[in-house]
Amino acid sequence: MVKLISYPLTIIYAFAFLLTIVIFHPIQAFCYRVFGYQALKKSVDALQFFLMRCLNILGTRFTFDNPHDIPTDQPIIIVSNHQSMYDISPLMWYMRKHHPKFISKIELGKGIPSVSYNLRHGGSCLIDRKNPRQSLPAIMKFGEYIEETKRAAVIFPEGTRSVDGKPKPFQTKGLEILLKKIPSALVVPITINNSWKTLRYGKFPMGLGTHIKFTVHKPIKVSTFANRQDLINSVETTIVEHIKN
Repeated sequence: MVKLISYPLTIIYAFAFLLTIVIFHPIQAFCYRVFGYQALKKSVDALQFFLMRCLNILGTRFTFDNPHDIPTDQPIIIVSNHQSMYDISPLMWYMRKHHPKFISKIELGKGIPSVSYNLRHGGSCLIDRKNPRQSLPAIMKFGEYIEETKRAAVIFPEGTRSVDGKPKPFQTKGLEILLKKIPSALVVPITINNSWKTLRYGKFPMGLGTHIKFTVHKPIKVSTFANRQDLINSVETTIVEHIKN
C-alpha cells in the first residue's frame, strides 16, 4: 500500500524538484553576475532550503546532530559516507556558514539547471575520475583555494553512493591531497544514515517517510597527526562505527 501511494507522490515531488531548480537557475546567474559570490552563496542556500521542502512531500525528515562549535575562521574538510544524492542539500544547508564546496564528477558540471551552475561558479571542484592527469591537479588547486578562503571542502571518500547503506572502503587519494594542501584545516567527520532509503525501490517510485540523520563528530586538527594515513583511518573508523543499517 505504501509503495502504491509513493507513485503519485513521487510524480508531485519530481515536478516540484524540477520547478525549483529551473526557477533558481536564472536567480543564481543574476546574483553572481550582478552582485558576485556572496549573493550567489545566498541564492544557493535558499535553493537547498527549498529542495529539502520538496523532499518533505515524500514525508522525508531531517535530523542534523551537531553538538560542536566549529569555527568559521579556519578551513575545514568535511568527510562523510555517501548514500544518495539527497545527502547534498542538507549538508549544504546545515553547514552553510562554512561555505561547503564539493569534489564532484565532471559530468555534473553541465546540463543540470542550478546544480551545474553552482558547481562551475561557486568554488567546487569538477574532476574526471577516469583521467588522473586532470583530476589530481584539480584537487590540488581546490585544496589551495579552501586553504586560502577558509571555506569547507566536502569529500565522499567511498567514491560512489552506497545503495543499501553499507559503507564502501575509503578511496583515500583525494583526501590525502586535501590534507596536504589544507594543513591548517579541521577535519569534520559526518555519518549519514537512512538517505539510501529514499531510493529503496529504485529511482521510481521513491521511498516514503525516510528519516535522514546526520551525526557530526568531533573535529580533528590535521596538525595533530604526523601520519596522514593514521588520521584517515581514524576518520573512517569514526564514520563507519556510527552507520546503522
